[in-house]
Amino acid sequence: MREIKSHPILHFDRGGQIEFSFEGKKISAYQSETVAMALYRNGLNVFSESSKLHRPRGMFCAIGKCSSCMMRVNGVPNVCTCILPVREGMQVERQFGLGEKPSGVVHFPPPVERKETVTIIGGGPAGLSAAIVFAENGVKPLVIEQNPSLGGQLIKQTHKFFGSKNEGAGIRGIKIAEEMIQKVKKLEIPTLTRSSAFGFYPETGTLGVFKENQYIKVHSDYYLFATGAAERMIPFEGNDLPGVFGAGAAQTMMNIFGIRPGNRVLMVGAGNVGLIISYQLLQAGVEVAGVVEAAPRIGGYFVHAAKLRRFGVPIITSTTIKRAIGATRVEKAVIVSLDDKFNEIPNSEKEWDVDTVCLSTGLIPSVTLLAQAGCKMKYSPYLSGYVPIRNKNLMTTKENIFIAGDVSGVEEASTAILEGKLAAYSILKKMGKNTDVQIDETRRELEKLRSGPFGVKILKGLQEVQYE
Repeated sequence: MREIKSHPILHFDRGGQIEFSFEGKKISAYQSETVAMALYRNGLNVFSESSKLHRPRGMFCAIGKCSSCMMRVNGVPNVCTCILPVREGMQVERQFGLGEKPSGVVHFPPPVERKETVTIIGGGPAGLSAAIVFAENGVKPLVIEQNPSLGGQLIKQTHKFFGSKNEGAGIRGIKIAEEMIQKVKKLEIPTLTRSSAFGFYPETGTLGVFKENQYIKVHSDYYLFATGAAERMIPFEGNDLPGVFGAGAAQTMMNIFGIRPGNRVLMVGAGNVGLIISYQLLQAGVEVAGVVEAAPRIGGYFVHAAKLRRFGVPIITSTTIKRAIGATRVEKAVIVSLDDKFNEIPNSEKEWDVDTVCLSTGLIPSVTLLAQAGCKMKYSPYLSGYVPIRNKNLMTTKENIFIAGDVSGVEEASTAILEGKLAAYSILKKMGKNTDVQIDETRRELEKLRSGPFGVKILKGLQEVQYE
């Protein structure tokens, strides 16, 4: 029932079927799936439980940035199954508690050392655009990506982009990703997918990476962090129940793996992401019960809201979720009205029959590695959280460590693409190449994208975190 058989835009090339073992039971999976997706498609809701209160937990982010789907795989605990591709004969089991030790002796091969000129951490729009600029200027960077595929958020974005024509306005995100990935292959840029950069050691300038149990020590002259952002959780009773997903996770399930996250969904948040993914849920055959927004007005573009209204989906402002109800899965959700100071209005609760809650309540820049590297951070609400302090060329307070994309402050994919280019041209200039013209042109393009009403907050945030 969870598998999408037909879609108005997408065709799912799932590959052949294989089998793996889950707690002694044979599970049929497609070759293109991750372990978590195969389990969810086969009906599993509870992936783990909270370590203290032993509450059931399900998938939440689906991109390897939380702990909800961690399981024991072939005797090794704490494996993020949402980004682990299935393999014939795998032994998978729930571990019910983090920090477990392996069930036996696990032998890892000796570390491998790599010396690179430029290393890009993150293979999304910012990382790929930077990699292409480097390669076109005679420098082959190493691109490290923890997910099975390059492309980041682009590979699940079926909507057409707004913004700059040069960065894909009028083109679907999935098409932009396809073109960028093909260009990376054509330019023979070295990539490491399914590879987790887990630590940065400033004493030696070494980046620690795991790829399929192989420890790799990367030493690089320049680092560009394009690590993106993670889903933001909001507090409400039952927010850890299986069936509560980040909106991006629902998008990953539908548009990459062809799996419905649920049958009837409540979307929390009416920004562009919440509105767009609500429409994509409808395209996947999922009923959207409604969209609630805590603010007194819709935050996204009118065109996205209009699509939902044509399908009869209510968008309710000054309202938020108060409670998710269920035993091992969301069964109901309670919403509540808010006054002009965002306080709950007494006796305004309403109970909805839904089996899924999607949270489109913002993203948080993924800055952990940059903090380990010793880059100075500053909190900016305009940029969605703690971000690295940087100069106008996107170099952090650590020499030769640069940033681009959502890790520098959450914006749109078009902006991430331009920031990737700007960071690449800036690094090339430090290498002695004459890229002043390209730097100036890219900055002007960024200024254009940020010139509208949606760019006001970003510009305020940049004033807070930039140094000369």
